[in-house]
Amino acid sequence: MTEAPRTAKQRMLAGEPYTPDAELHAEHRAALKLAEEYSRVYVDDEAAARTVLARLVGALGEDVDVRPGLSVDYGWNISIGSGTFINSGLTALDCAPVRIGERCQIGPNVQLLTPTHPLEVDQRRAGVEGAEPITLGDDVWLGGGVIVLPGVTVGANTVVGAGAVVTKDLPADVVAVGNPAKVVKRL
Repeated sequence: MTEAPRTAKQRMLAGEPYTPDAELHAEHRAALKLAEEYSRVYVDDEAAARTVLARLVGALGEDVDVRPGLSVDYGWNISIGSGTFINSGLTALDCAPVRIGERCQIGPNVQLLTPTHPLEVDQRRAGVEGAEPITLGDDVWLGGGVIVLPGVTVGANTVVGAGAVVTKDLPADVVAVGNPAKVVKRL
């Protein structure tokens, strides 16, 4: 018996190369609408904003504050731990899981970028994509403008200075700065 071809979403979720299809495009548009609705209700109705955010992301802890200006690919591949604060302008491209621990502090205009693209030009022209997960441990602090690249884990209690580009895993209990981010201090 021949197995049915896997959808782009199934390949994406399995961590395999995929080409976005109509289903993924529709889910992206739905996420854009929810993010827009979240921004609209955030200031005037905290309960409504929480409800919209809970519909947008895959898992949402208690006492989470995400300022408006949130940009995601799908939303359902993001988990945000309890007590986390996310300032305005977060871009969390969640083609792979984006896991944000408890009590994290994320500065303005941070980018969490899971997508990858092939080096071969023919594959890029064909629209082939991939993705690798990003994990932020508990009590991580990302300064304003930090960029975290695909496949990176930032250990618990780590502080990443403003404007840093995190290209590789960072251990727990350190301060890292720069491009690429380098550990400059143990906590």
